[in-house]
Amino acid sequence: MFSLLRTNVQINLPKLRAMIWTILLIVQGILILFILVSKRSRSEKEPPLDKGVIPWLGHALEFGRDAAKFLTRMKVKHGDIFTVRVAGRYVTVLLDPSSYDAVIEDSVSLDFTRYAQVLMDRIFNLRLPHHNPAVEKAMMKQHFGGESLSCLSSTMHCHLQSLLLQAQRPCHNQTDWNTDGLFSFCYSLLFRAGYLTHFEGEQKSNRTDPSDVYAEYRKFDNLLTKMARTTLKPEEKRTAQSVRVRLWELLAPAGLGEGSGSSTWLKCYRHLLQEEGADEETQRRALLLQLWATQGNVGPAAFWLLGFLLTNPEAMRAVKKEFSKISEQDSAQCPLLDRLQHTPVFDSALEETLRLSAAPFITREVVQAKTLHMADGQEYKLRSGDRVCLFPFISPQMDPEIHQEPQRFKYDRFLNQEGSVKKDFFKGGRRLKYYTMPWGAGTNGCVGKRFAISSIRQFVYLVLSHLELELCDPEAQMPEVNTSRYGFGMLQPEGDLAIRYKPRRSR
Repeated sequence: MFSLLRTNVQINLPKLRAMIWTILLIVQGILILFILVSKRSRSEKEPPLDKGVIPWLGHALEFGRDAAKFLTRMKVKHGDIFTVRVAGRYVTVLLDPSSYDAVIEDSVSLDFTRYAQVLMDRIFNLRLPHHNPAVEKAMMKQHFGGESLSCLSSTMHCHLQSLLLQAQRPCHNQTDWNTDGLFSFCYSLLFRAGYLTHFEGEQKSNRTDPSDVYAEYRKFDNLLTKMARTTLKPEEKRTAQSVRVRLWELLAPAGLGEGSGSSTWLKCYRHLLQEEGADEETQRRALLLQLWATQGNVGPAAFWLLGFLLTNPEAMRAVKKEFSKISEQDSAQCPLLDRLQHTPVFDSALEETLRLSAAPFITREVVQAKTLHMADGQEYKLRSGDRVCLFPFISPQMDPEIHQEPQRFKYDRFLNQEGSVKKDFFKGGRRLKYYTMPWGAGTNGCVGKRFAISSIRQFVYLVLSHLELELCDPEAQMPEVNTSRYGFGMLQPEGDLAIRYKPRRSR
């Protein structure tokens, strides 16, 4: 028996040696790769380079956990421009708003679409190889402006009124209170109203229940940042895929044919996809992308705005006073939506809210080597293959040199003393073109900005006009932000703000 074991060992020794050599070669290859990746050093006239202590990974963990905190630390350490290593990629971060145009206006050396395509694939499982973003943007501008914008805003107003009426029905009489979380209340109502406006229109029969779409979308939204960073756990991957499939099914009929009830914009978008050769499955995936683009930020923005008003009584009184004057005007001479166009106090409060809670990255791929000319006269070389990232949340939005007490909500920050819109902000003695950037800038700025502002304004007006709304705890403070959402548009809270509401007594 023992001799048989020895024979087997002798027979397997060559295989064992081969396995050991293979493992050693793989380990050696990995080490060589790490050395090559880690070998990069700062060349003359390049931004300060901070690779971090972990080979290849660099600062990826800290960047993903709390980008604002990490990039603020890097700014203190290196200044307004620096390059960091993040999961094998080198990202040059620019935090000088006076120099942003050097990135925003360069479409030759810097490319917007490549990284956008990466995110589309990771988040939506969507690839559009023949898609022309310029054609889509031109179409979007046509449908989100002029008469089309008025039509969309009117439809949105009808849906908001209807959904708010439904929200009041659980109250048996005017003395009963409903309780809810403010984030849930705002996100649910605005998402469903927006979904009905864009994806269902005025159609009444055979309609997909917007509550079903919202429930599935929230599951998707909760995993969005992990999908973008490819950090999903196995169970989360299964959940993400099943939710995507369910949303594709729910959105499938939208924009098909004259009887679909969808907005003209969505029908034209679907027609554009068909002309570009996208099959039915690809079109469904693209509709989920548009659902996120149109509905993912408005609800959270309304939450932060109402939350700041509820926790700042002076601001709430000022906005209510302005809305009260609008309500008193003759509706026969001037329709409500037209009257809501002139609301400087509300507009300032919204701008201040977005300054504190809108935190998108503006990212470009460096497709050919570029010399970046800074506003202070400095020049820095950018390498082809790197990425460039602007993070306006840090500067200008939270920059104490531009906005005094930047952490504090001041509803009148964007008003001059006589009540006109304030547009003059300075840094280093230089008047700023960009003093807040919630909507992006340049050719890639948000096309739906005016509709989004109109929707939030209508929602807040209807809520404050038709409901008595208050905090369950009068001493409650705004919740902390979910730091993993930095870079993905509007921030979302950790937890919620408990509220109660009931129908406002008619006068």
